Amino acid sequence: MKKIYKSKIGLELVIPIALILGTVLVLTIIIEPRWIGLAILLPVILFVVHVFLTTNYTIESDKLIIKCVFLFNRTIDIKTIKKITETNNPLSSPATSLDRIEINYGKFDSIIISPKHKTEFIDNILRLNSNVEVKFKKK
Repeated sequence: MKKIYKSKIGLELVIPIALILGTVLVLTIIIEPRWIGLAILLPVILFVVHVFLTTNYTIESDKLIIKCVFLFNRTIDIKTIKKITETNNPLSSPATSLDRIEINYGKFDSIIISPKHKTEFIDNILRLNSNVEVKFKKK
């Protein structure tokens, strides 16, 4: 079984990044047009868009593979996962939304991700490791 979950794209991250990059782009074009500024800024914008569109989490046999372009690539044995907790922790992580889950695995390891279909993702993990403790936020 191989299932790929795309990262949820959250407006709470997209809007500030778009405002910052958009403002710099407009200032670069209008106020003092310089080709060097555009030559630097456009690849940065394309890279950020690429990160948002390609961050994903793959469940394959008994492994969870987390990929975020070339910046992050980690494989976790699902049998070592102990706990999954809903969180809005803004720490840097391979997650493109603040609607996140923290996965505790191994002895003291944890990672924060943001699968688009969070409930389906957690159910898939539980099918492979029924000992995982799941904590949802109170609504």
